[in-house]
Amino acid sequence: MPQHLVDRDPQVSPQQMAASLVPPPQFTEASFDSYRPDADYPSQAAVRDAVSAFVATRPEPVKRGLFGRKRSAGAAAGSSASAGKSGVYLDGGFGVGKTHLLAAAYHAEPGRKTFGTFIEYTALVGALGFQGTVDLLRGTALVCIDEFELDDPGDTMMMTRLIKELSDTGTRFAATSNTPPGALGEGRFAAQDFLREIQAMSDRFETMRIDGLDYRRRAVDESAAVVSDVSASLPGSGAVTLDDFRSVVAHLASVHPSKYVALVDGLDAVGLTDVAPFTDQTDALRWVALVDRLYDAQVRIIASGTPLDEVYPATMLDGGYRKKYLRAASRVVALTRVPD
Repeated sequence: MPQHLVDRDPQVSPQQMAASLVPPPQFTEASFDSYRPDADYPSQAAVRDAVSAFVATRPEPVKRGLFGRKRSAGAAAGSSASAGKSGVYLDGGFGVGKTHLLAAAYHAEPGRKTFGTFIEYTALVGALGFQGTVDLLRGTALVCIDEFELDDPGDTMMMTRLIKELSDTGTRFAATSNTPPGALGEGRFAAQDFLREIQAMSDRFETMRIDGLDYRRRAVDESAAVVSDVSASLPGSGAVTLDDFRSVVAHLASVHPSKYVALVDGLDAVGLTDVAPFTDQTDALRWVALVDRLYDAQVRIIASGTPLDEVYPATMLDGGYRKKYLRAASRVVALTRVPD
């Protein structure tokens, strides 16, 4: 008999959060060599080579000058050359391989490294406190941040402070997003009030644009698959759940998004009945966060009702979270696809 997703109430310790800062299982073997750039979009190969060179280049050691001010090794020797960027930022559409390249950077880094989504790092701060997170990550050679999106002023301030604290001690960053760092927050809050913080973060990254088609939908213009009888369509083996879509959406409100990884841990498939369009944006954003975790774990979705790539009304798609919704729509197309 299938389990119920709404019966799951995972408890995750700060230690478990820290230990989970590794690439998703599907990217365990990701490398720069295994990345397959689309020949029609030269930027894909160019960015692959640039990120590979960034990881391979050893940064100059951080030294402290008079009054503790940071100096690069070159500056200490009297060089007038400015310090290089402390991070690379991969900006592009959905399904162009940004996460693959981020995981490849993680695997290529010989030193201490972490890999997590933006929400996982913010959850770590929530669990350990800001200084506790800085202490935990201090000494890390490379911090990889996937799906970098700032949805509120508090996250803006916190993440820019974290990046500054760590980069000042020599940590480097690699990040991905569908929005260039200078545009983070646009359409979501009064970004002009935080322009200084956003610009300070942007100045630390070398932005690299990746063009291309969504590889998940490259072969044919697909929609998310639906079935008439979810229960009958569930796999006959493996760990599966079966729930009403509205019940799952309501349950997500009682589980912190940082625990969504544990919520879907060990599952092979999720069954959802009577899918319907969203009317509340908060519910829609929680669903997006769950889709990201389902996609990372490659958990298949079997659903009835409205196709899961059509659950966002035009009023939501025209707003500041448009790119998040479109990313989720792209991912559910892949997750609902009937396996060969």
